[in-house]
Amino acid sequence: MRYAQITGWGKYAPPLLMTNDDMAKVLDTSDEWIYSRSGIRQRHYSHVSTGEMAWLAAERALAAAGVDADDIDLVVLGSTTPEEICPNTASYIKNKLGAKKAAAFDLNSACTSWFYGLNAATDMIRAGSISKALVIGSERISLAMDWNKRESCFLFGDGAGAVVIEAADQRVGLLSAKMSCVPDSRACLHLPNWGMSPAHLTGDIFVSLNFEGQEIFKSAVKGMSDAIVDVLEKEGLTASDIDLFIPHQANIRIIQTLAKRLDFPMEKVVVAIEEYANTSAASIPLALCDALAAGRVKPGMTILTATFGAGLTCGAGIIRWGDRVDPIAESDASIPDFEGTVFDLMADSFVHYGVDAKHLLTKG
Repeated sequence: MRYAQITGWGKYAPPLLMTNDDMAKVLDTSDEWIYSRSGIRQRHYSHVSTGEMAWLAAERALAAAGVDADDIDLVVLGSTTPEEICPNTASYIKNKLGAKKAAAFDLNSACTSWFYGLNAATDMIRAGSISKALVIGSERISLAMDWNKRESCFLFGDGAGAVVIEAADQRVGLLSAKMSCVPDSRACLHLPNWGMSPAHLTGDIFVSLNFEGQEIFKSAVKGMSDAIVDVLEKEGLTASDIDLFIPHQANIRIIQTLAKRLDFPMEKVVVAIEEYANTSAASIPLALCDALAAGRVKPGMTILTATFGAGLTCGAGIIRWGDRVDPIAESDASIPDFEGTVFDLMADSFVHYGVDAKHLLTKG
């Protein structure tokens, strides 16, 4: 029996921060208002593309695994914000890495995209069609922020996380997974015109997120709970058998409600939303990288993950960690910093949505 062990991990968190106090300089809001409703203190905004962020996270994951790019059979990018629809962004990443023999595809199931990609690549390894894969979640959601929507524009941030998975004989890696999609729920979390619609073809990249918080909360908790019950039953486990829980980082209230429903202690839950906000497909791999760096992942651990996203797509998985929790090496690859402030970076967006931020700009 073949399995797919996670052998490498890497992340990229853009250095420019938009704190809640920064938000309050351009919106009628406050740190207390945002934090009490979401658990978010700040978010990272990127000056480079989804593909560039994904490339650096992948370089770091390859170094951590001690794997050459030439040995990779597949590059999967999970993302809602690819820089192009055709060709796919995964092909850009593969070429920049020098992964010459790798196949490459993008996968978009919104915030669940990295997990769905991990499931697909794991199944391909277990079937014997590939032996080594890079699975990346990368998002530049700052491009989709409507600054007139006070209730949702603070929720999202940018970043990328990646893992290397390799064929293994021992029972490790993603052991069981459940993917689902809540029926008739597409409209509650929606980016109209984010694609090949007539409005998008005008060249206007500015969009406005439709976000129905109460409906999302209810469907997300139920969808993830159902998926978790499914994978626990498949593995013959209970919540008490789980050593660590890494959920999608969308809202602290959702995470807390889910943990309570599972009777799962919060001290065993990885919470990274305060640092990153909701980074969509990058959320779980970013949290995983931070958990490894903090020494929270131990050899042989049984890890639960659960996720949801627009669609409303849902999923959960049981991961058995291998023996190694330290990177074999570290990559010296980097991305040049942005010359300016986060307000300079977002200046065009502020202008489009009629936000007066001229007094905050240092450029132009």
